Amino acid sequence: MSGVAEASGLTLSRRTPGLLWTHNDSGEPVLFAVDAAGTVKGRVQVTGARVVDWEDIAVAPCTQGSCLYIADIGDNHRSRRAITIYRVPEPSADQGASEAPDVWNAAYPDGAHDAEGIFVSGSALYIVTKDESSATALYRLPLLPKGGREARLELVSRLPLEHVTGAAMSPDGAWVALRTNDALLFYRTRDLIGGQPAAPQGVDLTAVGEPQGEGVALGADGQVYLAGEGGGRGGTLAALRCTLR
Repeated sequence: MSGVAEASGLTLSRRTPGLLWTHNDSGEPVLFAVDAAGTVKGRVQVTGARVVDWEDIAVAPCTQGSCLYIADIGDNHRSRRAITIYRVPEPSADQGASEAPDVWNAAYPDGAHDAEGIFVSGSALYIVTKDESSATALYRLPLLPKGGREARLELVSRLPLEHVTGAAMSPDGAWVALRTNDALLFYRTRDLIGGQPAAPQGVDLTAVGEPQGEGVALGADGQVYLAGEGGGRGGTLAALRCTLR
């Protein structure tokens, strides 16, 4: 994906069939619209935003129809006092610049975490930390109408996973996928956000051959898209299909 050397997040458009949104984790606050072949179809500047460490993006219904949630949640040194979520009405690929975003600044209840995965369910956004297996956790951020003052994240549960690099919800809301560099794990949404996740259904991703797997997006009928950093050769995009039971 030209111009997206550090593709960190990925989500499918709800506005334009066949289009995906991705972004770098550093540099300018720009969203890239790409097709299923990884061809860049447009670049959209996020008005008024800045980049500390953008790590994921999610799409969800909103009062404007469809909104993108951009997660500035990376913290390799675990030194940030707060993380930032931006929400913008989903643009078209040729829009050039987004509307001014709603902004949430939030802090963890137990100190700083590195994180790379988000998904939105109902009136809450969920963050999955990128920790060792004994510390990985799911946190909830209630989404007040317009963002505003700093919020406190709520711990939902600990997860026996290691180094989660991306998250996504299925279009019907029934499943959440969490990914690592080399594995894809599917949880039933009601169990995961309820704090009692059963053992996930897993897929080994090593055969995909990503230099560094990062983002995941779920489409209809088990379609899965994977984005990754390209090791200096541009971001990677891969697709596969999974049957869930």
